[in-house]
Amino acid sequence: MDFAPTEEQAAARGLAARIFGDLSTPERLAVAGTGTDAELWKELCAAGLTAAVEETGLLGLVLLLEEQGRTTAQVPFAASCVYGLLAVAGHGSDEQRERLLPSLRDGTAVATGAFPSRGGIRADGGGRLSGVVPYVPWLRDASLVLVPDRERRLWLVRTGDPGVLTEPVETTAPWSAARLVLDGAPAERLGGAGAYGAVLAAGRTAFAGVQAGVCAGSLARAVAHANTREQFGRPLATKQGVLLRAADAHMDTEAIRVTAYEAAWRHDAGLPYGPQALTAAWWASEAGKRVVHAGQHLHGGTGADLDHPVHRHFLWGRQLDAYLGCGGEVLQELGESLVKEGTEWVKEGTEWVKEGTEWVKEGTE
Repeated sequence: MDFAPTEEQAAARGLAARIFGDLSTPERLAVAGTGTDAELWKELCAAGLTAAVEETGLLGLVLLLEEQGRTTAQVPFAASCVYGLLAVAGHGSDEQRERLLPSLRDGTAVATGAFPSRGGIRADGGGRLSGVVPYVPWLRDASLVLVPDRERRLWLVRTGDPGVLTEPVETTAPWSAARLVLDGAPAERLGGAGAYGAVLAAGRTAFAGVQAGVCAGSLARAVAHANTREQFGRPLATKQGVLLRAADAHMDTEAIRVTAYEAAWRHDAGLPYGPQALTAAWWASEAGKRVVHAGQHLHGGTGADLDHPVHRHFLWGRQLDAYLGCGGEVLQELGESLVKEGTEWVKEGTEWVKEGTEWVKEGTE
């Protein structure tokens, strides 16, 4: 495995870091409130970063989303790329790709997804959907929604069509979320039987990349505060308890990052990566909570200020903890998938082959 970014991926990440750093400032975020920063979204699309995702792959997207997470930039980057651009490119028909991809590439169309499937959407024989999804991130901005039904078939729904109602809701993080109500809404199928699992795994990997950036940004703010804030004539950073807490947060952040990188790399290499995506999601959930709590605690009383930038990282970290499955739910799914697939192998010559559901070691009965 080689997670070193290609020249194209590194260039895209550098450009994203500059744009997010220049435009996603605490002052602009305060003005945006809970909505999307439309100017920042236009700048990202004009720079070609949304379109570049098709070329840089899922690993390239994770690198870009890491930069978004550092600044908690309020744009539908992850949702539109995973549930729109990559989903259509990977699972759409030739006609769907020709019709939908151009507007998704330039950002004039925004996509999101009603993931994961909770069994609330019914599809009739005519391709019309009914049901309610209580919370869909970035739905207020979306013109296209990727919706899984009870059988986990994927459908594309346009928010402006009859039978589609969106009702704004407020969540922990300012993600322009809304409630999706479908009442005989027209929809078109996307992909086949395996499309749902593939899109869900890509989504978990991508949002783990966002969490890696959120945690890195939170920790960076905490370190800066500890280096400049003095207590009893000494910087907080010289105290052993502070150092240990920051070190633990750093290791957790690196675990989130490397598991997201591995899952994305395997996806781009055409290798199975379902368990790796679940592993990345588990680290993003469990370790992400620890890091954003540490970031807030290391700010002391300052961290209790709801208007302080570090509190925004805390809100994003907690939202990402629950999105696409909290830690316990993801861990259970990972265990069940390993049991179902069978992780037991026996070596014959130079090859490892699967043998039932029991471990077999050469030379033993």
